[in-house]
Amino acid sequence: MDLSQIKYFLNLAETLNFTEAAQLSGISQPALTRAIQRLEDELGGVLLYRDGKATRLSPLGREIRDEFVNISRIEQRIRASVENRVVGKQEVLNIGLTHSLAPSLFSPFVTHALSQMPMLEIVLHPVSQDNAANLVLAGTLDGAFVSDGPRDNPKLAILDLFNERLHVALSQKHRLASLDSIPVPELATESYFDRLNCEFRTRASEHLMNEDVVMRPRLRSEREDWVQQAVADGTGICFLPEFSAIVPGITLRPVVGLDLSRQISFLSISGSGNQIALRQVRTMLEHYNWPDLDPT
Repeated sequence: MDLSQIKYFLNLAETLNFTEAAQLSGISQPALTRAIQRLEDELGGVLLYRDGKATRLSPLGREIRDEFVNISRIEQRIRASVENRVVGKQEVLNIGLTHSLAPSLFSPFVTHALSQMPMLEIVLHPVSQDNAANLVLAGTLDGAFVSDGPRDNPKLAILDLFNERLHVALSQKHRLASLDSIPVPELATESYFDRLNCEFRTRASEHLMNEDVVMRPRLRSEREDWVQQAVADGTGICFLPEFSAIVPGITLRPVVGLDLSRQISFLSISGSGNQIALRQVRTMLEHYNWPDLDPT
């Protein structure tokens, strides 16, 4: 059995007509008939019933068709990979970004990567913090930008990029915006907006409760733009990582005694079997000028 026989059979299974299938396959009808007969001999079963001019798949033929379709798709992927690497055609990387990561730091890096690799196409996928690693492990994503990524899976390569501290987000016209840092008691009377995708929610609430301040949400949403726009309008405040503002009119200030930060990392499969483009992007990530936020 060879790939040409698979191609011939799939053309015949689609048309159920030897003349049309021969034309699609670029061979003569007798050559197609002989190829199908050899395939039946090799497999040890009838693949098609020929009733006069009518042709129909046997039960074995229907089962084999589905398997051959999978083989054909694999062949196409292999040929595409070979063309990308040998011929120099475009390579595609599917990269995940967890919902709470803002574009202010990542967009310049993507622009840099594209300028350095003219044949690269990057497809960005929004993903949740919980399933990013699983999508990388499953091969759905080539890599993912995450915060506080998993450290206990040897199949994952984790490249730490920078730390991002949690601040309070205020309108630039807010009464507290003139302060360099915000004392916790000052937050007690503020309308609080809850970012549901925020990894800090529980820890921040616990810290404030220890200071006898309970923040009762007036607005909850997974939409960063909605919450931040409400903050920029001066309606209330929210907690926000320091590089995560995406709406004009917001200022960020540290909260006295609130020392929370997240580690931003890039996840990919470990080992040397990754495609060349991914290895090149990882090298650029490693040498890119990310912010140094280590207070030490």
